[in-house]
Amino acid sequence: MLEKINLSKKMDKREFKETMNVLTARLGMLQRECRELGIPVIVVFEGFGAAGKGTLINRLIQPLDPRGFKVYSIGPESKEEKMHPFLWRFWTKTPADGRIAIFDRSWYRRVLLERFEGLTAEGQIGYAYQEIVSFEKMLSDSGTVIIKLFLDITQEEQKKRFHKLLANEETAWRVSKKDLRRNKHFEEYKVMNEEMLQKTDTDFAPWTVVEAMDKEYAAAKVLCTVVSHLEKQIEEARASAKTPESANRRHTAGTLFQASVLDSVDLSLSYTQEEYKMHLKKLQKKLSLLHSELYRRRIPVVLGFEGWDAGGKGGAIKRLTKCLDPRGYAVNPTAAPNDIEKTHHYLWRFWQNMPKAGHIAIFDRTWYGRVMVERIEGFCTCEEWQRAYKEINDMEEHIANAGAIVIKFWMHIDKDEQERRFQERMSIPEKQWKITDEDWRNREKWDAYEEAVDEMLIRTSTTYAPWVIVEGNDKYYARIKVLKTVVDAIEERLKQT
Repeated sequence: MLEKINLSKKMDKREFKETMNVLTARLGMLQRECRELGIPVIVVFEGFGAAGKGTLINRLIQPLDPRGFKVYSIGPESKEEKMHPFLWRFWTKTPADGRIAIFDRSWYRRVLLERFEGLTAEGQIGYAYQEIVSFEKMLSDSGTVIIKLFLDITQEEQKKRFHKLLANEETAWRVSKKDLRRNKHFEEYKVMNEEMLQKTDTDFAPWTVVEAMDKEYAAAKVLCTVVSHLEKQIEEARASAKTPESANRRHTAGTLFQASVLDSVDLSLSYTQEEYKMHLKKLQKKLSLLHSELYRRRIPVVLGFEGWDAGGKGGAIKRLTKCLDPRGYAVNPTAAPNDIEKTHHYLWRFWQNMPKAGHIAIFDRTWYGRVMVERIEGFCTCEEWQRAYKEINDMEEHIANAGAIVIKFWMHIDKDEQERRFQERMSIPEKQWKITDEDWRNREKWDAYEEAVDEMLIRTSTTYAPWVIVEGNDKYYARIKVLKTVVDAIEERLKQT
């Protein structure tokens, strides 16, 4: 999740002022509506030290009636709290109906700060995650809105902010030796945070990563996120109570702060034909040898290909499989589910084709149809595709825990390149079968698909099943990147076994 976040986002002062004027007015109104409807709200602030939690909490509460919220700053457990289950002190702070509880750090201390400091044994981590997810599910099921914000900055920015605080006698107390130690071991601590985000990002309590390098942008995104969550919950509460409510009241913030992954992809990357042939021969030869070693060591591999129509999935798969023993791999093309598949859970048909030890399964389109085409075309409910991120992550984790190498490729091209390839397919008789009316219809929904893809990449790129974005405007470059990624991943695994 964190590796896909673009931390360069900024907001100029005029846009910030205009945006905040809208959001602050709306937030005060939403607080009153939550109170009237008896909707309890929890807002959790987590993230790296010096990312601005205190400042952002202050920004958030300014438009609110102080009689309707309480801020909790969570530090180490007291002697009394240590005598209870670790969630006890948070259960006692959960808000009453219509009230708001804001947590400056939270129950996530157990799997972050305390874990880093060695206070939480590694054997306790799994149980802690289970209890946290169960805790949030219970609250959500009872009608509590849970908004979780993770403030993200770089190691260099954190260090700079710490030095600024330490340079002033009035603020130096805010930086502890533990803070400095976490900065020194930033990457190690970041891995813990990444794992936490992956394991606790749920449909009922999702994480929103806030790019906190620019304080104005961060403040606006925090308010935007809270407003969007409250609008959604209020709309659902009124609908369930059969109270007429204007649907257009909901999207004040819309997707203004939608994190974008695809925007930063460099589609100018390319190889000459000579470079392509040289790399291709070398990598295919190496992959052929590695395939034998995978079989010998009984290591399964799962490769998933997604991307724009005409993005180059077929060409990449063809070059990938050319050097493999056909007895040791299977390519599984994914179409719309048939009648039998529709009677099962949507992941059932993919489990049928997962590889046995030592074999490779290649999926030409995958289970991610649930959060792309099914989401956009309305083939599943909003609740179903939102829940799917967690379900997919869990499935891929199960596969990885069984020893599989799992890699997912997004074959990325721009809209102009897609049109060029569509026209080429239509003009060449032997390629016309590759282009359909549906391809052109999907193209008309490019922006909606791009938004869905961005969210998919951020929410489902994990340490155990990463997304690899393949710059695909140049087919030569794309094919080599796919081959090299697979070779590197197998070689790395073989070093570990």
